[in-house]
Amino acid sequence: MSRNLIARLCVAAVAIPIILWICYQGGWWLFGMVSLFALVAIVEFLVAEGYRPGSICFSLAFLAVAAVLLTFGAGLMLDDDRMGLPVAISVVMVPCLLLALFMISSMLLALGSEDPAVLFQRASRLFWGMAYVSLLYPFVLVIGIFGGTTGVFSGGDLLLFLFGLLWVGDTAAMWIGKAFGKHKLAPTVSPNKTVEGFIGGILGALAIGVLMIFWKLSSVPWYHVLIIAAGCSVFGQLGDLVESMWKRSLGIKDSSALIPGHGGILDRFDSLLFAAPFMFAYLMFFIS
Repeated sequence: MSRNLIARLCVAAVAIPIILWICYQGGWWLFGMVSLFALVAIVEFLVAEGYRPGSICFSLAFLAVAAVLLTFGAGLMLDDDRMGLPVAISVVMVPCLLLALFMISSMLLALGSEDPAVLFQRASRLFWGMAYVSLLYPFVLVIGIFGGTTGVFSGGDLLLFLFGLLWVGDTAAMWIGKAFGKHKLAPTVSPNKTVEGFIGGILGALAIGVLMIFWKLSSVPWYHVLIIAAGCSVFGQLGDLVESMWKRSLGIKDSSALIPGHGGILDRFDSLLFAAPFMFAYLMFFIS
């Protein structure tokens, strides 16, 4: 057994119970965990992009992500109209924050002495990274709060379902891809990923869906659970490719070396950022 695999297993054995415990605690515990992940993620992104901690653009992006998280968190923690209020606040505040970052960072970068093509690329990448982190991470928090407001299931059960299908699906994709993979899924972005592994990831997610039908989500029609499992797997695996596309554009393997055997926060939760919005949308339109 390789040293890297041992490190991955040790981290998983410690981190998974903690993450799931926080998911079931909900409230400020969940808000704190999601905020920590998002803030570390934006730091990883900015450092990888070459922004020095303390520089104006670094500080602007970090503060913008923190402000978006606080906007969602403050609304969701209130007792009255828990889903309506944060949506109303976000409709006004989040676009304003994004617009402010876009305008200020673009103006500052336009003052640079580099080639205009380079400056434009830096401005575009900075805005992309900030939107990537600040707009997607809050969906994990929203799912945790949303579940408790429906009376159908708990937020903890939904997050257990979400994390479980992604973790098991990722493992299934890796092993099935290694054993049977012949057709490249995205050869330029992630040469090791195969169509067979992609299908294996979906099957692993569906297995968790079947388990949840008989365990935590028995009150939900079975086909809804399986559709969520398959959809989250598809969105999650493609979201993984999105992060790989960003890393490959920089020529780096991991977003950081923060988590032994796993890379950085962006590496570990890349699939989560695309799967969570899909789950929330499906719950809102088809189950709630």
